[in-house]
Amino acid sequence: MDCNTPNKKLSTPIKAAKITTGMSVDDLVREYKGCAFGAGRLAEAVEIYYEMLASEKTTKFFGLAGAMTPAGMRNIVADLIRDGYIDVLVTTGANMVHDTVEALGLHHYKGTDCTNDIQLRNECIDRIYDVYLPDQHFTDLEEFLQGVYAGLPKEKLSIRQVLTEIGKNLDDDSSILKTAAEMGVPVYCPALQDSVIGLQAWLYKEGNPLHVDAFADMHEFIEICYAAESAGALLIGGGVPKNYILQSMLVTPKSFDYAIQLTMDHPETGGLSGATLDEAQSWGKVGENAKAVTVYADATITLPLMVAAVRTRLSKR
Repeated sequence: MDCNTPNKKLSTPIKAAKITTGMSVDDLVREYKGCAFGAGRLAEAVEIYYEMLASEKTTKFFGLAGAMTPAGMRNIVADLIRDGYIDVLVTTGANMVHDTVEALGLHHYKGTDCTNDIQLRNECIDRIYDVYLPDQHFTDLEEFLQGVYAGLPKEKLSIRQVLTEIGKNLDDDSSILKTAAEMGVPVYCPALQDSVIGLQAWLYKEGNPLHVDAFADMHEFIEICYAAESAGALLIGGGVPKNYILQSMLVTPKSFDYAIQLTMDHPETGGLSGATLDEAQSWGKVGENAKAVTVYADATITLPLMVAAVRTRLSKR
């Protein structure tokens, strides 16, 4: 090809961001649109997320992995549920453990720069990166959970039903589980055993009747996927929640029409957490013509920015 011939690939110049006094989060993200790298991807994610939330025919899936609740992101998720922007939540047991801890009035604390983990162990303090919480929290959590399990119906339950019952026993409007229970939004946790909630369920079951069917959620979940006229997924991190959401489309004739991933994982290891959304297209999980983007950055930064910008746009509709 003649290098002097106009090329469509060179049709969109980079537009430098302009920062002004008093600009809104949405204004800032709109300035990102003309930029490259993470800024441009975040702006694209906001546009896709806005379209996804504004569509009344789209069933909205939310995958929550990583230590997002101890890091301070639970209010954002609970408010999205309350306002009808999450139809289905898939998360890790750990996130719901820390949501429950906070709902019981037991706080997480900001850690110090000079961390000696052996000293923390001797002081009965547990660490999640730069978050601290005392061992005593888990003693209080155990007492609460054992009481919930004792009051559960005696028939066979799904994991989703167990989480709904936990949510009904919480008295904190910022709680993800409480809000989901009130709004009738299902919370699925395929690996609940891999958490203190699961550990406490096993301890209770050692001496008491507790019947939980780990596969019972599958029928309900797949039915939601079949019934969806259109489907969109916002994936925070990867792991089990990401795969559980995406794999659902393998047993339906459909694919996700919208997909956004906020992650710091990379694809080189071949693991699902870092797998690209393009790779998901090869499986038929994400549609051929889907609107999709991955933002490689800390989700505790990108999720609040994205939600703030989209909420502003939704309020102006």
